[in-house]
Amino acid sequence: MTVAAVAAALLAPAHASAAAIAQPPVVTTDNETPVLYDDEAGGNASGDDPAIWVHPTDSRKSVVIVTAKEGGLRVYGMSSRELQSLPATEAPRTDTVAGRYNNVDIAYGLHLAGRRVDVAVVSDRYNDQLRFFVIDPAGAAARTPLTEVTAADQSFLFNPDREAVEGEQTVYGLAVWQPRPGETYGVVTQEGTTRIATVRIVEIDGKLGYTDIRQLVMPSSFRLPNGMAWVPCEEPGVLPQLEGVAVDQASGVLYAAQEDVGLWRLQLPLGPRSRPTLVDRVKDFGIHDVYDSETEECKPVDPNAKGYGGNLLTADAEGVDIYYGRGSVGYVLVSSQGDDTFAVYQRQGTNRAVGSFRVTGVGGVDDINGSDGLAVTNRPVGKYRQGLLVTHDEPETGPDVDEERDATNFSYVSWGDIARAMSLTVDSRAGNDPRFR
Repeated sequence: MTVAAVAAALLAPAHASAAAIAQPPVVTTDNETPVLYDDEAGGNASGDDPAIWVHPTDSRKSVVIVTAKEGGLRVYGMSSRELQSLPATEAPRTDTVAGRYNNVDIAYGLHLAGRRVDVAVVSDRYNDQLRFFVIDPAGAAARTPLTEVTAADQSFLFNPDREAVEGEQTVYGLAVWQPRPGETYGVVTQEGTTRIATVRIVEIDGKLGYTDIRQLVMPSSFRLPNGMAWVPCEEPGVLPQLEGVAVDQASGVLYAAQEDVGLWRLQLPLGPRSRPTLVDRVKDFGIHDVYDSETEECKPVDPNAKGYGGNLLTADAEGVDIYYGRGSVGYVLVSSQGDDTFAVYQRQGTNRAVGSFRVTGVGGVDDINGSDGLAVTNRPVGKYRQGLLVTHDEPETGPDVDEERDATNFSYVSWGDIARAMSLTVDSRAGNDPRFR
């Protein structure tokens, strides 16, 4: 299934609003996780993507699970204290290598070995597969909140063999989709290409694996309103990739951020109904660039050129998640990594742009910069009674941070504070968790 190009008629109008053009409102945070260092001394831990697991009866026991790439996984409590550190171990396969964990999401209520379990699903780039970790029902009160339950010798998601996997165009972004009881899917993207795939998550010999891999090739070339074709500038051999993905569990709509293009929506399951629509575009959409091999950067052919972009997203467009309200009410959040802001769109209808905000640190916590992955829940968790946003921060800075090392971490932001700053809805009764539907 291939979408080779997108005509101008398919492109939704670039979102423009007073909220988008005005200076974004600022919210604050005083809660962040311990710093991770991407070097040998720090275990090559580089933060990337978070997920929030909500405890069903005691919100204080909820946890945040994050990927640290070659550094594995970290589990934090609601006060951001580290509860568990899991290394990126070798995958359970005959041709195994140590993992590199890129993105994470939560699957609720899976059947495994005669019981129902909640699971952290993780994309492993070095093995081009998914990994699965059962979440202890005690959550933050558990001695070991996560335990791996990945079935042996799972198929590569995008490559035919180990030699191809070593080229590193492997599984990248990840979201979980649970359309009905007893059905759980993973939605994944491929690094360096425009491919999206879905897999069905199943029990295999008392472990978890997957089957039924379906793929869709998203656009890499675009027809502009002036009739010209535009291809986003990338390094040689690389296409405009997608990473951040999130699925609206009520409607089956997939939201996907194509880093140098913008925010897409398409209907799941992948098939004839999966006609993608570009909800919003990055600000320099349509500006022709050329790749400079010396600087390894893209530069505009005409520095004065005007493109056809929107007002909210500055490339790269990164993390995506959904804040749920009743019915179709709610919001789609996107990390605008290029200008350290977060774009907000309505969940219903054509996903009208609401505006954007930025986050500054107080009480010794630094500002959020260069955010990659994010996760949001509308459920009360710990002291965050109106919901919680967790977002990646890079570089992590501050008086206790070694500025000579590549430092990252994650910050917790109250949804109530965001809602007040932007006049957004607060609704803690609905959600994507099947236990609360």
